[in-house]
This record gives sequence, C-alpha cells and structure tokens, in this order.
Amino acid sequence: MSNTPWQRTAFTAGPLCMTAYGLVRLTDGEHGPGLAWSLGHLFFLAAAACFVPIVLVMRRTALPGRGPAGRGLAAAGAVTGLLGIAAVVAQAVIDLVVGFLSEDRETMDDLFRQVRSHAGVEPAVYTVGPLLFHVGLLLLMTQLAALRRIAAWRPVVVVAGVVLTGVSLDLLPLAGLLFLLAFGPLGRRAGDRDRRPRTATAAPGS
Repeated sequence: MSNTPWQRTAFTAGPLCMTAYGLVRLTDGEHGPGLAWSLGHLFFLAAAACFVPIVLVMRRTALPGRGPAGRGLAAAGAVTGLLGIAAVVAQAVIDLVVGFLSEDRETMDDLFRQVRSHAGVEPAVYTVGPLLFHVGLLLLMTQLAALRRIAAWRPVVVVAGVVLTGVSLDLLPLAGLLFLLAFGPLGRRAGDRDRRPRTATAAPGS
C-alpha cells in the first residue's frame, strides 16, 4: 500500500509542531490560562495527531519479509505507540478545556486537581499513558534499525529527545528538533519507495 502525501508530510509536521509547542510554552511565564496556553496546546494536539500516521507507516515498513513473531513485534510497537498517542491527546484536550474555563492559574490548578482525583486518570493520562508513546516509537525504530531499514543512529537521537523532555519541558524545542532530525527524512524516503518500480530493492537506510 502506498503512503499518502499526508502520511509522508507527518514525519516533518509532527516534530515541527512539537518544537512550536515548546517555543510557545517558553513565552508563557504563568503557564496559562490565555492565548499562549491555548495556542501551545493546539500545537501539542497537532503534533500528537501527526504521530498516528508516523506509527502506522513505520509498522508497515517493518513488516516485509518477517515471520509471525516479527510481525507481532511490529504490531506490539504500533499498538503501544497508538495507546500512548491517545493518552497524549486526552491530556492536550483536558489542558485546553481547563485553560478555557479558567480565569487564572489558581483556578486552573483547582480544576486539574479535580480531574486528577478521578480514579485512573493520573496513570492513564499523565504518567503511564504518555510514556507508552515513547516506548512504542522506540520499539518500532529499534526494529527498523535492526532490519537495516533505517540507520542505527536514529533511535539514539529519539532517546536523546525523550531524555531532554524528561529533564525539563523547557527543553521541548530542542527535543522537537532532534525528533525532526530522526523522523523528517523518513517521510521523504517513504515517498521515494512508493515511486520506485516494485522490482527495485531498497538499500539499507541512512
């Protein structure tokens, strides 16, 4: 199945939206509510949406020539990543709604406490759930690197980006650029594969 232009563009758009979110966040000293909070989280939501086709294309790239175990591992990476994306989307939507309903940061904090007080919300949306996004991406990228369909340094760059976000959210712009370095060219390569004759054999990725 050929990759659509949107799927190929997502490899660049996702990291760029992540970078934009980080940059807008740096301008918001109070971290909400207001225009910067809402705009930043719209970029955050767009970034998460872009990673859905990224995950699906990487899974499809990991399938050819593999047996049941390999296909199952690719599917596990994709399902894990998609569950993580769902958690990130839920978090972005909650943040947008809370920002819209609040007049100041104190009101936002009260609303966030109410949301987090519901059973299962904290792990599903704020701790374990978003972590699955990174785990799924790394599972897929590690498989592609092991199959020599992408260069081995790309998963390492993704790990570096994940570590930066864990150190401080203020480093999100840099993490987004690292994700762009790791993912951006893969969209172009997916398009190149679609344009090749079906009999051509792709060389190991760079």
